[in-house]
Amino acid sequence: MLIIGLEGHTVSAAERGYLQHPAVAGVILFARNFASKAQLQDLCADIRASAPRPQLITVDQEGGRVQRFRDGFAKLPCLEDIGAAAERSLPAALALAKEHAYLMAAEVIASGLDLSFAPVADLGRGNLAIGNRAFSAEPETVAEFIVAYVAGLREAGMAATLKHFPGHGSVLADTHFDDAVDERPLAEIEALDLVPFRAGLAAGADAVMMAHVRYPQVAPEPAGYSPFWIQTMLKQRLGFTGVVFSDDIGMAAAESAGGVRARIERHLSAGCDAVLACPPACVPDAVEAMAVRDYPLARLDPLRAARAFTWAELPEDPRYLAAGSALHALEHV
Repeated sequence: MLIIGLEGHTVSAAERGYLQHPAVAGVILFARNFASKAQLQDLCADIRASAPRPQLITVDQEGGRVQRFRDGFAKLPCLEDIGAAAERSLPAALALAKEHAYLMAAEVIASGLDLSFAPVADLGRGNLAIGNRAFSAEPETVAEFIVAYVAGLREAGMAATLKHFPGHGSVLADTHFDDAVDERPLAEIEALDLVPFRAGLAAGADAVMMAHVRYPQVAPEPAGYSPFWIQTMLKQRLGFTGVVFSDDIGMAAAESAGGVRARIERHLSAGCDAVLACPPACVPDAVEAMAVRDYPLARLDPLRAARAFTWAELPEDPRYLAAGSALHALEHV
């Protein structure tokens, strides 16, 4: 199945056509799709009305530099700032992570979306793409924060997506622009990077997003289209039965698979349930690559928002207000 990116603030005529295709199961939104809360709600409603089947509407609303919706939304601190609060009090910092998750999820759901691809379970060890998006450099610390964050999401009615499996934080290259090669052996990756993912899966995470990183000591291809990482490690050894997403196939590190059609085929054949085609320029080729047939859309049903927030109700939600106050206080520590 496909999760596609849109061009602007409204659904174009061409995009309405893409939403008719049986392989298109959802949409991912970016800052380019956002002008205001009202416009965003109208866009989500139009996406749903334009498709003959339910659409999973998604975003990356992590906080810090990866916050697509800003005007009218709470200013979300980056995960590194929450992790740093553990130096003062780990229990308080874990509670803050839970509040961050709840507040973020409540606002995203109130805007008409289902899912923010969160939390980042990578280690903060210098990767140019991850940076302060990670809670900490220490595996056990990240694991504790991931468990708290998953709990906060679930309380808000949002599914949790762990990313980027099996770990994007310990290699320097940014996969948006370059190939990323992690030369470590499997034993080291298991002892470090996989620790937060194991914890998140045990806490009930519903989905996993794969990394566009290659681990040549383990498997020849990048993890996103690696049968070893998806089938052998994630599904068999870790027992994961939820939804597996590719990372964006428009990123430079995905080009090793070939053109758009080849990228999609390799990710799906390796075991991904849904492929993200985020750049609008990729979408026509991505849709054309998919056969017109029935797709297992019910696989994504557990990822749909399980609660119904509205922006009018949020100011009366004590949990939402407390979360906002706690996050605001962090800015002034």
